[in-house]
Amino acid sequence: MLAAIVVVSVITGVLHYAGGSDLAVFALGVVALGGLAWVISFTTEEVGEHFGPAVTGVLQSTLGNLPELFVVLFALSAGEVVVAQTSILGSLFANALLVLGATLFVGAHVASDGRMRFSTRLPNDTATLLLLAVFIIVVLGASDQIGDRASRHQVAISVVGAIVLLIVYGVWLVAYLRSDGEEAALEEPRGAGLPMPLALGLLAVGGLGAALVSEWFVASIDETARELGLSKAFIGLVIVAIAGNAVEHVVGVVLAAKGKSDLAVSVVKNSVAQIAAFLFPALVLLSLFFDDRLTFVASPVYIGALALMAIAVWQVTSDGEATEFEGIALIGLYAVLATLAFYE
Repeated sequence: MLAAIVVVSVITGVLHYAGGSDLAVFALGVVALGGLAWVISFTTEEVGEHFGPAVTGVLQSTLGNLPELFVVLFALSAGEVVVAQTSILGSLFANALLVLGATLFVGAHVASDGRMRFSTRLPNDTATLLLLAVFIIVVLGASDQIGDRASRHQVAISVVGAIVLLIVYGVWLVAYLRSDGEEAALEEPRGAGLPMPLALGLLAVGGLGAALVSEWFVASIDETARELGLSKAFIGLVIVAIAGNAVEHVVGVVLAAKGKSDLAVSVVKNSVAQIAAFLFPALVLLSLFFDDRLTFVASPVYIGALALMAIAVWQVTSDGEATEFEGIALIGLYAVLATLAFYE
């Protein structure tokens, strides 16, 4: 697996520097980003096993988002603000609707009584963080549409909102790391399979590879969008989001199929919390070093979709139970949103 990922990444780089087809660079870049996400996820788990399950869960969620981080940063440096913002929003939609929906559907399907049961603490905590992030986006979006005086200070308000989100996330994270139980972990504790130096080396290589492939991938977006007739919103909202979160997609569903409901839900909900309350605000602050700034201002369509997504996720997971119907409903919401992005 590792050798295949290296080969695909190298071929992507060779095509990029040799002036090859942007479509080929784009397609291989999607595969390479998904593979590198797996490398980062796997090695992070190995490193985390030396510290304990809670730290492992946080490390996996944080470092597992490196591909999305690099894609957004390189998109901003290239002036691709639409791709940058839709990539972040797409990661939220993909995890909270598509992946969570598939996880709940599979978990309910394998349950003897057709109901997947899990601890309510992490879902409720994540819902609170998600609602806070959505509140900031909705307020700024409304201000932008109305055109009031505050709309002239979107960057400043976004910076304040980002700082608030990071503080709230930090307070939650401290309590989360102190908590006992399995919901902080991706897997049940086990012995580390790799020596620490090797795990750290692979993690560094994965991070560097994600940075390089992200740069090549972003450079190919314009021509690919023209050749395929795809909107940049669709590329960011669907393609980049699914490739960058491939690990969470597979792991969540596999754990649900094995009947590990709490762990399956924690994989997805940890990722949602990380993106909404850590990655997005962190990128807003980092964008201050670029000519094009990333803010929490979004188009009315995505504002409405985010608000409904937060409500739907809270309603489905707050009681600690889920059925096949609820999982399919979340997947259906994502399918409609992806179709809308396709025609934009």
